[in-house]
Amino acid sequence: MFSNARVSGNHFWISGMHAGTPQGAVGGADAYVQTREALRRVRALVEACGATLADVTMLRVYLTDIRLRAEVGRARSELFTGEPPCSTLVEVSRLVADDLLVEIEAEGILPS
Repeated sequence: MFSNARVSGNHFWISGMHAGTPQGAVGGADAYVQTREALRRVRALVEACGATLADVTMLRVYLTDIRLRAEVGRARSELFTGEPPCSTLVEVSRLVADDLLVEIEAEGILPS
């Protein structure tokens, strides 16, 4: 068992979100669509913590094929329109399901 989101003091952490559903990955094999869905889920959890995407200070992106990083970056830049958070991108051999291409974690500081 794990938590999708945690708040401690004025910090929040969001577990890795992806585009998976019981029917398969949202967007199929499209990394851009999968990233948009993963970030939509991140945004919903950030907002449930009482923050906005502008309060995210760090993203960690796990990608199964580093050649897809431009598609991930395009989706990311559409949602993070102000100053972007710090970011780490790591290529991994596999995620929890074979059709998943991207998983994203976030952390940040709650607004005062």
